[in-house]
Amino acid sequence: MNSFSLDLTPLLPLSVLVGLAVLSLAIVVLGFWSRRRGTLLRLVALALILLSLAGPSFVREDRQGLKDVVAVVLDESGSQTIGQRGAQTAKARDAIEKNLAALGNVEPRFIESSRTDAENDGTRLFAALNAGLADVPPDHVGGVIMVTDGLVDDIPAKVDALGFKAPLHVLITGHEGERDRRIELVDAPRFGIVGKTQTVTARVLDTGDKGEPVTLNVRRDGVAIATLQAQVGARIQIAVPVDHAGPNVVEIEVPTLPDELTGINNKAVVTIEGVRDKLKVLLVSGEPHSGERMWRNILKSDANVDLVHFTILRPPEKQDGTPINELALIAFPTNELFGNKITDFDLIIFDRYSNQSILPYVYFDNIAKYVRNGGALLIAVGPDYATQDGLFYSPLGAIAPARPTGSVTEAPFRAAITPDGEKHPVTRGLPGGDATPPAWGQWFRQVDADVVKGTSVMAGQNDKPLLVLSREDKGRVALMLSDQIWLWARGYEGGGPYLDLTRRLAHWLMKEPDLEEEALRASLHGKELSIERQSVKGSVAPVIVTAPSGATRTVTLAAAEPGLSRATISVDELGLYRLTDGTLTVLANVGPENPREFQEVVSTPDRLRPLAEATGGSVRRIGTGPGSDIALPRFVAMGDSPRYAGSDYIGIRRTQASVVKSVGIVPLAIGLSGLLLLLGSTILAWLYEGRRFSVKRRDGGTA
Repeated sequence: MNSFSLDLTPLLPLSVLVGLAVLSLAIVVLGFWSRRRGTLLRLVALALILLSLAGPSFVREDRQGLKDVVAVVLDESGSQTIGQRGAQTAKARDAIEKNLAALGNVEPRFIESSRTDAENDGTRLFAALNAGLADVPPDHVGGVIMVTDGLVDDIPAKVDALGFKAPLHVLITGHEGERDRRIELVDAPRFGIVGKTQTVTARVLDTGDKGEPVTLNVRRDGVAIATLQAQVGARIQIAVPVDHAGPNVVEIEVPTLPDELTGINNKAVVTIEGVRDKLKVLLVSGEPHSGERMWRNILKSDANVDLVHFTILRPPEKQDGTPINELALIAFPTNELFGNKITDFDLIIFDRYSNQSILPYVYFDNIAKYVRNGGALLIAVGPDYATQDGLFYSPLGAIAPARPTGSVTEAPFRAAITPDGEKHPVTRGLPGGDATPPAWGQWFRQVDADVVKGTSVMAGQNDKPLLVLSREDKGRVALMLSDQIWLWARGYEGGGPYLDLTRRLAHWLMKEPDLEEEALRASLHGKELSIERQSVKGSVAPVIVTAPSGATRTVTLAAAEPGLSRATISVDELGLYRLTDGTLTVLANVGPENPREFQEVVSTPDRLRPLAEATGGSVRRIGTGPGSDIALPRFVAMGDSPRYAGSDYIGIRRTQASVVKSVGIVPLAIGLSGLLLLLGSTILAWLYEGRRFSVKRRDGGTA
């Protein structure tokens, strides 16, 4: 198609042309005011002069019409996988494509929303729309059609934010009258002190509530801890004991109703990171010796440790008559420490202590009970352990992992990691331990003993046990059969990894998850789920992975390094995965713990209606029954209108957009024609003025 227009190309600056026009107008006005003949001709001449200076041109444009761009945004978020919504969306796409093709001169642009965005920020259709139309001029957009369940989270507050003037039509999937029950977390703590209780506040919401009470099942790390009754809409407080350091995964679940839309949001997940308060450690030194200061320095160097140190300066066999009030400023509160408040300690350490009648047997009984109930005990022994005065022959012998043979080895040796120790997280990978012999300094004394329970992770002279770890009911015991670890701390012959070893020991004794010798772990990296099995046993069982939907798969782990087996699988479902090898169970959450996408899943036209109607568009449901059948309105092409929809149709705006293919320009005041007009008007005005002057002369006789 062709279009015609008049274009100006001034030969002088616009300000100069305006000045000349004002001057010309003044001359003409003065001529008319004095009633001089020829003023009209002067007007024509001046106008032609100004027109020629303006450079007028006749422009002809050959234009080619462009297709109207219609954006079709398809909601591919997680909530669209519920029920028949996905099938309805697929059918709607096919029908829309046919209807737009029937209109002619329309370019449909199909845009699929990103499911990755929906995991974190809900459904973001308008962000996808803006990205899909980034290369389209706003005046080329003939309309936008969205196929969605209406659960959109990035709706613009004003129509102007859309960036185009075209109707927005929304086709809602799903069905009228859908019912859904879900759990809403009102207050969920992220951290908790180990051994304390945290409170999670939640409530149950139900779109079809009939007033019946609901049952909440509460699990921590996959183990049931409570069953509660609640009313729909009422807040309920759930007490959750923080059992261990690290993640404590809490699940709160309500049963799925028979007529419920989905059960995916019937569960809420809270991860409470267990942190330890200041560690309370009781160190009992049986006598002053070189290693005593090492233990004290290690414990005092950690600001997170509250240390109570009890040193026996004079054992009973060394009585010399010195009064008690000259040996100590205050009486040591043994009854309070080993009786009333023993359970307040996270770790008790006996350093070269022998059964010296300083502590009554009842205190040793208390310590043994403390360990069996979940306490931690570290025994670092000297030569006295091999005698009848050793701790093995006290009530602590019942929980000691090694029995002394009665002899002590006094010869240089290098501590070495045993085959079991290579698999154990306390000793695996200790710096210098992989060399032969180990690249650390020698020790010179070791108590000979036989292991009666637990695992020997380090060995000394002639492969005799040096460090033995064992479990005792709910508690743990570590026995170090030498008192010379201080040589490493002093740097003798290059020293050794005493800090790494003692810290790992303490953390293992206090049940840090990272140092469990038998553990199943899972970690997520994008869409890859990494599975790790820590074990000191010879082989590991396959792991059964249960997806949030209930689908299961069996994964075989491959040996990666001593004590560790690993595997990696791809996951595509959002939610909580359960992994078990028949003995151990671990939970791994893919995506947000409680995805915004699944917090509300009942389809609704209400969210998008105000915006769609403000653009002249419409919102309507397309489902015609309980299945996937749909019905779409007619598609109509329309010119500019305040309203682009009716009860049975939706309108697409004709933009009349076009692109220039060629341009023809004909100057009107340049060349021979312009020159003739300009000269002709000037000569005509001059002749007319000359004739008027001659007539006046004959009449007036002034020649």
